[in-house]
Amino acid sequence: MSSPLANIYARLPVSFTHGQGVWLWDAEGRKYLDALAGIGVSCLGHAHPKLVAAISEQAARVIHTSNIYEVPQQTALAARLTELSGMQEVAFNNSGSEANEAAIKLARYYAYQRGNKHAHIITMDSSWHGRTLATLAATGSDKARKGFEPLPSGFIQVPYNQLDAVRAAGDAEPRTVAVLLEVLQGEGGIRPSDIAYLQGLRRLCTERGWLLMIDEVQSGIGRTGKWFAHQWADIRPDVMTLAKGLAGGVPIGAMLAAGPAAGVLTPGSHGTTFGGGPLVCAAGLAVLDALESENLLDNAHAVGAHLKDALARELAGTPGVTDIRGRGLMLGIELARPCGILAMRAMEAGLLINVTRDRVIRMLPPLILNREEADRIVAILVPLIRQFLAEQP
Repeated sequence: MSSPLANIYARLPVSFTHGQGVWLWDAEGRKYLDALAGIGVSCLGHAHPKLVAAISEQAARVIHTSNIYEVPQQTALAARLTELSGMQEVAFNNSGSEANEAAIKLARYYAYQRGNKHAHIITMDSSWHGRTLATLAATGSDKARKGFEPLPSGFIQVPYNQLDAVRAAGDAEPRTVAVLLEVLQGEGGIRPSDIAYLQGLRRLCTERGWLLMIDEVQSGIGRTGKWFAHQWADIRPDVMTLAKGLAGGVPIGAMLAAGPAAGVLTPGSHGTTFGGGPLVCAAGLAVLDALESENLLDNAHAVGAHLKDALARELAGTPGVTDIRGRGLMLGIELARPCGILAMRAMEAGLLINVTRDRVIRMLPPLILNREEADRIVAILVPLIRQFLAEQP
């Protein structure tokens, strides 16, 4: 009998019944070290007591009321996020794609209010911003876009990490209104941007009156050792988007605005039925509290450096390993040839990872990961990589 599910995922043959910390167990009782955290979502790991309590207590009170009414948990979470980021206002939604969709709408509305009815947004190659039509158009992946044309116009893609390319694109298109980028590309292969590049982008956007919009959907909420990855460059964007780890596994997205972007959207210009409901915002508050009280940003920075150094040491001189990169607990190992089979082999060995850009092993473990667990990742993964690279392609 065929599955009633739409055939849109290439799933690995395993299902999980429960988890604790960085560990998951399947239906046969096998144990797995989760170095992927639901693609960076389960930042507190599994069954974290503070998150479980917050969700349970809120569910017993009220789950949903809609944005027709005041939502105190939403206001409280927005206040925490603006305090941590230096941004001024927050619009909640349900996912990273929706957060980036809202950012694109804000940029176009900002331009429209200034008489620019054909606004263009500069984005980067190898970027990933979502699967709606507009966010696909912004995404720098021909593979993801193929078959969904015609996509919305108004996006200009330039090489990543090249400030002159952004400047030249703006010179060629006077209707440019914004620059949208990830400061650490996730789906694009764990590619970090240079600090000088980010600081140069901030100056360029300010000089030209463009909005600097930073997608922190995967890199935000402590993953790199700062609350938000752009803070390593000591800059503030005009727009920032969040999702994934923000509520520790409950679906949420957020778009934050500051400076010229604050106050652009008004009643009727944007909205959502589910976004920022009591349940998800209670979860988000619990996540932020746990990250702060348990010093998990410092842990992500220290344990991430330990894991990266250990991988570099153990794989040093291995033919076919082309790079080990990332920041905090957002790490990638690039190999010289496609290595998708390693996700299955790692799973069979009790380790959960995945492969992006065909050649990059991606690790996004929970931010509670300790050094002993990081060493376990190395002990499982390094022999698998060596064996794979020793095989005939």
